[in-house]
Amino acid sequence: MSRITAEEVRELALLARLALSDEEVARMTGDLAAILNYVDALRELDTAGVDPMTHAVPFDCPLREDRVAPSLSVDEALANAPRREANFFQVPRIVPGPGGGPAEEDL
Repeated sequence: MSRITAEEVRELALLARLALSDEEVARMTGDLAAILNYVDALRELDTAGVDPMTHAVPFDCPLREDRVAPSLSVDEALANAPRREANFFQVPRIVPGPGGGPAEEDL
C-alpha cells in the first residue's frame, strides 16, 4: 500500500494552490511516496556517534551586532496592500474555521 494516496496529493495541491492534472497527481503520488520511503530509510540509520550539524561542509557564519535602524512606518509598509485591517495586512483564510468550513467573515 502506498504511503500517500492520490486524494492526499490533491488535498496538498489545493492547499498549495496548485492545479494538477490526473497525470501529475499520479506522478506526484509516486514521487512523494518515494520521498517518504527515503525518510524511513534515513530513520533506520544509527546516528548515535554523529555530531549534529547544520551543513555538510564547514561553514563560517560570522555574527553581527543587532542595531536599531530606520524602517518603514506602518502606513508606508501597508501602502500597496490590496486589503488591510487597522495596522495589519488582511489575507484570505486558508485554514478552515471552527467546524471545518470557512469562517463567517470569509463568506
